[in-house]
Amino acid sequence: MSLADIAAQHGLHRVGARPRLGKYLKETWDRRDFVIALARFRLQSDLAENRLGILWLVLRPLLNAAVYGLIFGVIQGSSRGPDYPATVVTGVFLFEYFSSSLSRGAKSVTGNRSLVQSLAFPRLTLPVAEVIEGFFSLLPSLIVLAILLPILGHPPTLKWFLLIPLLAIFTLFNAGVAMFVARVTVHVQDLTQFLPFVTRILFYTSGVLFNVDTIFKEYPWVLQLYNFHPIYQVLRIARSILMGNQTYDPNYWWFFTAWAVVAFVGGLLFFWVAEERYGRD
Repeated sequence: MSLADIAAQHGLHRVGARPRLGKYLKETWDRRDFVIALARFRLQSDLAENRLGILWLVLRPLLNAAVYGLIFGVIQGSSRGPDYPATVVTGVFLFEYFSSSLSRGAKSVTGNRSLVQSLAFPRLTLPVAEVIEGFFSLLPSLIVLAILLPILGHPPTLKWFLLIPLLAIFTLFNAGVAMFVARVTVHVQDLTQFLPFVTRILFYTSGVLFNVDTIFKEYPWVLQLYNFHPIYQVLRIARSILMGNQTYDPNYWWFFTAWAVVAFVGGLLFFWVAEERYGRD
């Protein structure tokens, strides 16, 4: 009788073995309290290192919006479009959520190597916890945004409630991205050095700081490409919801939902396949 047969006879399982996908998801769901607690305590730990505490969650995107908005607003001149301050603030706040999910997700496994090597649990909880932490960080910014927009001439309307399903889809998309880069970084740790450049490229090309229709009005083929840009789609929808004076193709909801589902399912399968390798490579 082989060792495998003896182990099966006594109900023993190989430590670190990858479970079936259904069981894997169930084990992850059963640890949802752990995931939320991990995200909350990490956020508290990060805030404890700053004298400004939770205010820094709001000041950082505000300062970025002010600096980048001023520079790019001057450069663009009259082509920057109407309601430029509200456009930039909304774009920077929401992009911050994506960029934090990307950068934190990339380090979720490699940055917790001792935890991964010492305890048996679904490693999927690690990138998911990072995305949840990013969502917690976004909440104070949304409160400030709800205060700023009426000052900038955009009072709240019932359409603002559409931001709830949009953020749910956005979270699904960010989770898929976080799971994907979490596994890639395990195999290629230098990716963490390269990701800041990717983030900057996406920041400058996603329409965070400019009106795509105005800047590329003479290049219709570029406008067509933006119809397939997921970050641009979520920003365009959010600005229309919050500001009310920007239109968008209603199909953007379907396009972005498709992006989110593909990113989440693809990221989940890609991460799950390598479950046995985490903590060993």
